[in-house]
Amino acid sequence: MSTEMQIMELISTAGESKAKVFEALKKVKQNDFDGARALIAEARKIDVEAHNIQTQLITQDISEEVESPAMSLLMVHAQDHYMTSQLAKDLIEALIEVFDK
Repeated sequence: MSTEMQIMELISTAGESKAKVFEALKKVKQNDFDGARALIAEARKIDVEAHNIQTQLITQDISEEVESPAMSLLMVHAQDHYMTSQLAKDLIEALIEVFDK
């Protein structure tokens, strides 16, 4: 798979994860905390895939055997998606705990 395709896959999986956690937030608003936790669990599984892609990209970047591609705006965009999806998940998990007391 080309580097660009890996980056697009990272963007896609991060977006899917973020969508799940915002669905979880809707469940919190409906006082459906079990439903919210189930969506967070789904997001975590998706995050593993995103993390694996990110790890592959980083490994390729530091490998001396393969010429490292120049840092692209697309990769910066992918990292932004991944990081914001992780932040959203962390915050929404905290909200679940706060409102389920």
